[in-house]
Amino acid sequence: QVQLVESGGGLVQAGDSLRLSCAASGRTFSTYTMGWFRQAPGKEREFVAAISWSAGSTYYADSVKGRFTISRDNAKSTVYLQMNSLKPEDTAFYYCAAQRGMPTTVWRTIAQRSDEYGYWGQGTQVTVSS
Repeated sequence: QVQLVESGGGLVQAGDSLRLSCAASGRTFSTYTMGWFRQAPGKEREFVAAISWSAGSTYYADSVKGRFTISRDNAKSTVYLQMNSLKPEDTAFYYCAAQRGMPTTVWRTIAQRSDEYGYWGQGTQVTVSS
């Protein structure tokens, strides 16, 4: 099992940057695909970014591509989401998620699906003012 704790959210202005962190417990962090999802009020949870266990593969939602970067430090059992050029529409509660055993052949298809993840953090609020 793995427990996830997000941090780094806050209130920023449009164009600013934030870096979210997600610290994981457990000794097997390096074997998990890690994902970031977000949920705005009144909307469904949506995929933001994912990174494979080895960091060899990353995948982004079109809405954040070129602005957000996902990375991981397996030695620190932490995954990061660097968010640049933030927009008001990025305002949401951000969650990190973890799952082992995603097949590499269909990794991109599976990694963007929230129902494929078995472990979730409590989330951190990101608010971007215009």
